Amino acid sequence: MEVWYRIFEILPFEWAQHGQMTFMKNALLAIILLTPVFAVLGTMIVNNNMAFFSDALGHGAFTGVVIGGLIGFGFPMGSVIIFSLLFAFLIALIKHKSKLSGDTVIGVISATAVALGIFLVTLGGRSFAKLNSYLIGDILSITPKEIFFLFILLIVVFVFWFVFFNRLLLVSINQSLADSRGINTFLYEAVFSCFVAVTVAVSMPWIGLLVINSFLVLPAASARNLARNQRQYHLIAVIISVFSGITGLILSYYIETATGATIVLILAVIFFISSWLRGRFAG
Repeated sequence: MEVWYRIFEILPFEWAQHGQMTFMKNALLAIILLTPVFAVLGTMIVNNNMAFFSDALGHGAFTGVVIGGLIGFGFPMGSVIIFSLLFAFLIALIKHKSKLSGDTVIGVISATAVALGIFLVTLGGRSFAKLNSYLIGDILSITPKEIFFLFILLIVVFVFWFVFFNRLLLVSINQSLADSRGINTFLYEAVFSCFVAVTVAVSMPWIGLLVINSFLVLPAASARNLARNQRQYHLIAVIISVFSGITGLILSYYIETATGATIVLILAVIFFISSWLRGRFAG
């Protein structure tokens, strides 16, 4: 970590100087590691028209937080990941087995998950207030140990993407064609859903449940307005995501706002600009 702290000292901010505000340097490094993961996974979510997918997974993660707290974990990351994976698998399974649309399945699972979480946390008249931090998130509280976990997640996601991207893309474009070529569409949808689930679960305490869906959707949606091929699509999504993350973190520090919400507002501005550019040049 000291190497990264030294690199950050080139930045023209007082918190970047040696020995100053380590929590900001940790947050900046976390943003640099997280935002490319959101961008890459978000491209496939947008391709599959699953814009509310991460919301459902976030609600599953929220239920995991509640259950983990009830059984005595101070920071129940294990139960969070387990329940996110469970809900991800349920979404993939119901979509595969039923004739319901993806949005309908996601809506049902999402509503069930959040209702279960609220029911359990308020059972017996308990207060909901202690879980408010998960709704808003606090990237400034992240620790070096958690940053290392994010680094591992980044490597795993990019290796997975490099190896299986072509098959994932074919499944998202035409499932019948993918089936005819011997591709197990359910398996790839389930594995992809699990990667999104883990990403949402581990980042929810720092990003916040209320805005985490935007981290996945907005960079990819903006990139889709600007890109002309898949390579540009992914590159632009990553650039937008990283830029918005870094800018939002620094801006939120100086104007004293929630980091996750500030980043999302920057992402939204970029999306509207990209939509305007697309409409202008298309016309």
